[in-house]
Amino acid sequence: MAKYIGLMSGTSMDGVDAVLCDITQTFCTTLAAHSTPYSNELLSALNALCTEGPDELNSLAIADRLVAETFARVTLELLERNDLTASDITAIGSHGQTVRHHPNADVLSAHFTKSSVRGFTCQIGDPNTIATLTGIDVIADFRRKDIALGGQGAPLVPAFHNAIFASSETYRALVNIGGIANVSLLSPRHEGLAPRGFDIGPGNRLMDQWISLYLNESFDRDGAWAASGSPHSGLLQQLLLDDYFQLPAPKSTGREYFNIDWLSNTLADYFPSSTALDGEEASNNLAPKDVQATLLALTGETIARDIKTYLPQVNKCGEASEVIICGGGAFNKALLAYLVDALDNYKVSDSFTLGMHPQHVEGAAFAWFAHAYVNDIPGNVPEVTGASKATVLGALFKKA
Repeated sequence: MAKYIGLMSGTSMDGVDAVLCDITQTFCTTLAAHSTPYSNELLSALNALCTEGPDELNSLAIADRLVAETFARVTLELLERNDLTASDITAIGSHGQTVRHHPNADVLSAHFTKSSVRGFTCQIGDPNTIATLTGIDVIADFRRKDIALGGQGAPLVPAFHNAIFASSETYRALVNIGGIANVSLLSPRHEGLAPRGFDIGPGNRLMDQWISLYLNESFDRDGAWAASGSPHSGLLQQLLLDDYFQLPAPKSTGREYFNIDWLSNTLADYFPSSTALDGEEASNNLAPKDVQATLLALTGETIARDIKTYLPQVNKCGEASEVIICGGGAFNKALLAYLVDALDNYKVSDSFTLGMHPQHVEGAAFAWFAHAYVNDIPGNVPEVTGASKATVLGALFKKA
């Protein structure tokens, strides 16, 4: 076995995760993990970079270095806590911090005509800086090769999920609920089939933003605030009509699309103000806690609906299937209860049952992607991303 470290910060930007793994071709064992938050200054800058604004280029270049320094610091702290040195690690797999994701070229530019605009994704966190500060080779820039091949560049994790979590006999849906929710549909190993997968839609991001607005909390612990309210069926149905939910896979999305502005456009029908962002009570007997309950139902309903639609297409025999939840959403008790109820024909559990902490799965994925690069293993799945072919992902940034 070889030791790798995976570095990950997702769309919620709630901290940088470093996950230490022992990896072989068929096993990925998490040995330890460590997390650290961004500084308030950097977090504010990163949130600003996710939307168009002034001074973007300078801010992006500075944040690129500061994110890398944060990634390097959490790596060094992880090594120290586990009595390891840089020489014990084969490589670091760094996802970076996504600040823009527009694979469908759905943006406008003052400098380019619409026909000239190309799809792109942008992750920052300079791997040269990480390699220099840690003394460890870094594999990074995993998404852009897939986009160059005509793919979405996301989700990438189905390749990892299939390599490590596919069962010898059971069909599985592995659902990661981070800021955005995505799903990997896994057939039993003996079938030798590629996984399927796609981004479902909002995971925790909208709920986190809404509770921050009204209660100044960074997240809804256990889904308690959502559980204190009642989902509004009319609002839920309006949200479910969004075009993204009707699109066929392959598809991917992010906070550029599902954000507080997207929500407020619909909430304008329920709140007296035009923005619904003034901390006020709603009309039509819709309280802020009911909006939170509706957002939880939106996440739960879109996950359940897509599993019930797409998993039977993989599991054509109708055999018993499992649904495994990972990511921060695995700790939202109200959301888990919603999914258990909505998916009553499936066995629903979290990734602890597969031997991995739900919060460590994504970090472990990018440790595995570093392993895949070193061992010349394709990291994308064309059936998932829409790329023209499978290929090794990433680029090597040697230690100084």
